[in-house]
Amino acid sequence: MSTNNKNPYARAAGAYDDNAKASAGNQRELEARILLKSNRMLQQLIDGWEDRPKDLLEETLKYNRQIWMLFYDTAIENKDGDRPSDLRSNIINLANFIFKREIEILAKPEKHKLDILISINREISAGLMANQKNEDTYQRTHQKESSSPQRTDISG
Repeated sequence: MSTNNKNPYARAAGAYDDNAKASAGNQRELEARILLKSNRMLQQLIDGWEDRPKDLLEETLKYNRQIWMLFYDTAIENKDGDRPSDLRSNIINLANFIFKREIEILAKPEKHKLDILISINREISAGLMANQKNEDTYQRTHQKESSSPQRTDISG
């Protein structure tokens, strides 16, 4: 499918698509950043607990829950995927814990109950970032090895 270079809308859409692909980054890094954003929201909620708007608690927990629903759904649906079954089980168990904790918080709001959500999100995002760095290092190392000329022993 070719784009019409004379159509400014087609050019703009193509440029947007190219930019989105170039800046999308790795999925793990994106997931880590989303968890960190949720943590910032949770921490702001704790910091302004006494003066928070009425719906802020529910909105913040909903954002966190949506993230964990994605993790949960991916773990459930990706039985034959690239994740080991013990990792899938851990994700499902963590998500279930988070869902239960959020219900407890909504039923009886207390700011200290948010600490465990922040802790879990922080640990998971750190793990995702570490895995990303390890993967990047592995790929750079193997690219150097494959791009370096191979020596052939001609002595015989």
